[in-house]
Amino acid sequence: MEIAIIAHDGMKADMVQFLNNNLRFLSKPEINIIATGTTGTKAEKLGLTITKYLSGPKGGDAQIAAMTAEGKIAGIIFFRDPLGKHPHEPDIQMLMRICDLYNVPLATNPATGSLIIEGLLED
Repeated sequence: MEIAIIAHDGMKADMVQFLNNNLRFLSKPEINIIATGTTGTKAEKLGLTITKYLSGPKGGDAQIAAMTAEGKIAGIIFFRDPLGKHPHEPDIQMLMRICDLYNVPLATNPATGSLIIEGLLED
């Protein structure tokens, strides 16, 4: 099961805390975590095995969106900074549209991230 993690710079600490709080689930051998570059590097410090793609501004969001469209992603946890400006906003919007189009759960904060984890635990 592939789960994607992405976090804007202002949300990376929140993502690391979220991942740390959910290590029991995320460390299972059947869970494969993919991430944009910098988020993945920070997540690796928790001892998680992460497959890293490009950073978001360099195309990582688009890479994950493509995998989502191909049916390879079970859920995406994307902690967006709601107050920041992002030069790659079109990629972010595209990723969100792909999730809606293909009915893939997308969490944009820790509360909805927890719901995705709980939902995946039930499967």
